[in-house]
Amino acid sequence: MVLTQFKRNKQIYLMLIPNLIIFLALTIYPVLWALHYMFFSYDGMNAATFVGLDNFIRAFTRDGVFWQSVLNTLVYVCGKLLLTLPIAFLLAVLLSKKFKGRGFLQGLLFSPTIVSTAVMALIFYLIFNVYNGVINHLLLTIGLTKLPINWLGKDLAMVTCIIVGAWGGIGNYMIYFLAGLQSIPKDIYESAELDGVNEFQRMIHITIPMMGPVLQVILMLSIIIAFQDMQSIMVLTEGGPFSVTQVMFLYIYQLYFPISASANGLVNSDFGYGAAVSIVAAMIIGIITCGYLYFSRKLDY
Repeated sequence: MVLTQFKRNKQIYLMLIPNLIIFLALTIYPVLWALHYMFFSYDGMNAATFVGLDNFIRAFTRDGVFWQSVLNTLVYVCGKLLLTLPIAFLLAVLLSKKFKGRGFLQGLLFSPTIVSTAVMALIFYLIFNVYNGVINHLLLTIGLTKLPINWLGKDLAMVTCIIVGAWGGIGNYMIYFLAGLQSIPKDIYESAELDGVNEFQRMIHITIPMMGPVLQVILMLSIIIAFQDMQSIMVLTEGGPFSVTQVMFLYIYQLYFPISASANGLVNSDFGYGAAVSIVAAMIIGIITCGYLYFSRKLDY
């Protein structure tokens, strides 16, 4: 029976084999590798030494930088979502109306999504530069400030990273919201308009409630993507100054590749501890995701 079914669908299985190999090599194997080495002290050069649960004890009791990165990640995720999603939704509502040049504006607003994150962050690094940046030059020129503002300093670095992250994600979520808005039947709006319901009331009582299932998916995607953000922060601040912008995945990356990370006390590679921290980070994200899925059931239409 199984052999007959395989012969019947042989071409399908053969086409799936390359994807399966890539999935096993780039997803399953790294997970198994991390599950193995999280119990070892291993720097990638010397022989691995079994340390049992010492890596986890270190993560939970002796590594203040990691838990600061967890807190920073939560701040970054909340800040990015609060800035990105409302703006993306408002832009989607505006662009859902028919007017000349709508397609051009959609493409223009979506364009940051297709730009390399590293290149985008480098451009913003130059824009927010203390002495030669465009922002400070503009503020000094119009007289809003008398001294250059250190946008990447201790007080404003996280705000700057959130702004850069939001700028890169607004266009993507705008497209998602547009797709959700177009799925709402036009008859409902026409009936509401005949009943004298104004545009704001239609937004509150029709658009947002009927966008519930789409909003649930968008929130899930935005949370996962925001937790994974690290490239722009790595280019802008490398997790500094004083670890105020250190996020979980950047910290894990620096445990494996501690280039220019000596300011955070990371000098040598520590694959074993990095694997353990990766598992802890995955557990934290899993708990938050499960909590979101539980409470998001109210968004179901």
